[in-house]
Amino acid sequence: MKIEGRYEFSAPRDQVWAMLVNPESLRHCLPGCKRFEEIAPDQYAVTLEIGVAAVKGTYQGKAQLAEKEAPLHYKLIVEGTGGPGAVRGEGILTLQEQGTATVVAVEGDAQVSGLIASVGQRMIGGVARMMMGQFFECLKGQLPPTS
Repeated sequence: MKIEGRYEFSAPRDQVWAMLVNPESLRHCLPGCKRFEEIAPDQYAVTLEIGVAAVKGTYQGKAQLAEKEAPLHYKLIVEGTGGPGAVRGEGILTLQEQGTATVVAVEGDAQVSGLIASVGQRMIGGVARMMMGQFFECLKGQLPPTS
């Protein structure tokens, strides 16, 4: 399943990059995040409580920031398993300056298996987009007010 999105921040690219690689910002803004603990540089043990329609569950897994080129882009690799199934995904986050703003473009792919896959790819795609939107809106809320 392909996942794409574009999110605009009213902040310089360096400031947005700093938030996107800050473990505390990631932990705070990741929907359903119950644990986000560094296990190696740029690798984190993650516990998420998420649900798709009637299929809800807790997922244990890992998140890794790879191929980092500050402040331009990095690859986010996530994988997790739980009662409802398994999730694996990779996405590239690219930061583009647009005047005084920064646009974060996300392009990735995710695979799901198990019971959670049975609810249908269209619904899972919608939930993934909704969770990405919540994540980036939360990050926007962490920016200091502009004058």
